[in-house]
Amino acid sequence: MTKLSVNINKVATLRNARGGNVPNVVKVALDCESFGADGITVHPRPDERHIRRADVFDLRPLLHTEFNIEGYPSNEFVDLVLKVKPHQVTLVPDEPSQLTSNAGWDTKANLTFLTEVLERFNNAGIRTSVFVAADVEMVEHAAKAGADRVELYTEPYATLYPKDPEAAVAPFVEAAKAARRLGLGLNAGHDLSLVNLSYFHQAIPWVDEVSIGHALISDALYLGLQQTIQEYKKCLL
Repeated sequence: MTKLSVNINKVATLRNARGGNVPNVVKVALDCESFGADGITVHPRPDERHIRRADVFDLRPLLHTEFNIEGYPSNEFVDLVLKVKPHQVTLVPDEPSQLTSNAGWDTKANLTFLTEVLERFNNAGIRTSVFVAADVEMVEHAAKAGADRVELYTEPYATLYPKDPEAAVAPFVEAAKAARRLGLGLNAGHDLSLVNLSYFHQAIPWVDEVSIGHALISDALYLGLQQTIQEYKKCLL
């Protein structure tokens, strides 16, 4: 069964807009779990513009589902993850100034770097995932680097989906098949929504986990958080 991990960065963005602790990030995360989420994802950036380092430490002992921390593996990030020891760490190639993740790793060009970083996390017993485009070669080199999983960067799928769903999903099916052939777990995320998630899941039903934040939190403004999570879960049946 494909798991739904809720990215709560946007909740932290809203909190930080006014200072204080409203909405309470920890409470929202726990509510997501109680409403059916299978995991919580956070992306603590260096400028702490949404999730703060303190949030990561606050969340770890209280969550009952899987905790996924994503980010660029700077020395500070690696240190944070090794201290917190989440269930999963997802490596993304973001520069500190990036608004959001907008590309996967060039795992071939960064093979040595990724191998060294992944080894540290694997030795600590933390499951590793590498954010990649729907490109078989990038998946293959993620496997060579020692990743446990890859997360397919799905914005290109979401962009093309309204015009041509079959063409949109085709490269993702091939990349997913490569991951399965190599014994890698498979995650997916970025711009997946209630509009396009079911079709993606039907094409690639062996996806282990989808990580969804922006669309899910936006839908919750209209539907409420509990109903929204249930609607996303239905897309994964």
